[in-house]
Amino acid sequence: MADTSRSPSTIRVLLADDHDILRQGLKLLLSLQPEIEVVGEARTGCETVELTRQLQPDVVVMDISMPAMDGLEACQQIRHQQPDTQVLMLTMHESEEYFLQALRMGAVGYLVKKAAPTELHMAIRAVANGGAFLYPALAKALVREYVVASPATVAKALPRQSSRQVTDLAQELAVLTPREMEVLRLVAEGRTNQEIADALVVSIKTIQAHRASVMEKLGLHDITHLVRFALRHGLIQAEP
Repeated sequence: MADTSRSPSTIRVLLADDHDILRQGLKLLLSLQPEIEVVGEARTGCETVELTRQLQPDVVVMDISMPAMDGLEACQQIRHQQPDTQVLMLTMHESEEYFLQALRMGAVGYLVKKAAPTELHMAIRAVANGGAFLYPALAKALVREYVVASPATVAKALPRQSSRQVTDLAQELAVLTPREMEVLRLVAEGRTNQEIADALVVSIKTIQAHRASVMEKLGLHDITHLVRFALRHGLIQAEP
């Protein structure tokens, strides 16, 4: 039986990549970080889904290209079955298509393999603490897709249960309190729960409660929807 006990300060990570040398290198690299513990390794998408169910890691660091089941499908299954586990894609693919598809599948982080080790550490900490980490060279693609998309394109990209977001967002926005609006804006900017708590001088538990309330009231299920919502209402600005 898997040991799922953990220290409150430890980030439990599952590594998923079909290249053994790369996976072992990542494990060695992450072992140098005292707050990160690699609790398992997987070579296929199917193994990743099963080990996530058994080990319940905080973060799955996963490649897109894997045998049996690719990382995108594995991500979707993990987010459906283990919503408390965050998925960080670590891949060679720098295309906007893969990036946007990963976010639609529920990933909250996307990093390319040529990134510096410090960026990987930052990404793991960010997603483990309830934030998002989008590779800077690709992050603007999410904003650009929203800005240039027609309402029909946006509606097609969103799940059916979120179609009301496209046609009735203004009315939904009115249900938020001023503090929830502020939390929504900061989350959309990619701030972690800790950073938001520090900025607003409140506890992390308070931020977690506000964030959960925002997501529930607006019917937002992942970071893609949240960013689009914030952009539509001018809570964050699209960079040129």
